[in-house]
Amino acid sequence: MATAAGATYFQRGSLFWFTVITLSFGYYTWVVFWPQSIPYQNLGPLGPFTQYLVDHHHTLLCNGYWLAWLIHVGESLYAIVLCKHKGITSGRAQLLWFLQTFFFGIASLTILIAYKRKRQKQT
Repeated sequence: MATAAGATYFQRGSLFWFTVITLSFGYYTWVVFWPQSIPYQNLGPLGPFTQYLVDHHHTLLCNGYWLAWLIHVGESLYAIVLCKHKGITSGRAQLLWFLQTFFFGIASLTILIAYKRKRQKQT
């Protein structure tokens, strides 16, 4: 049986990775939905590369965008299953894991995967 602390276990992920993921997904969203508003010439080497992708592979970018969100949904659902398997029974903790994994994907899920619940010794 899980301890009370284990049943409510939640750990926020790394601010570094959350920032990287947020900026990357934000840029990806901008590229997919508003490519005409991107100042390609001001982005250094990223500008011409992004413009090439938009001009020649926009359908692939769109499909990849929705696939990335679909993967995040799958990771989030797996996080719920993993919570139950690891003895995290608190609805609030499970919701936090679901949301964090939905928005930040593998950066969150790896924390949950690494979690080892402490087993109580039977006397």
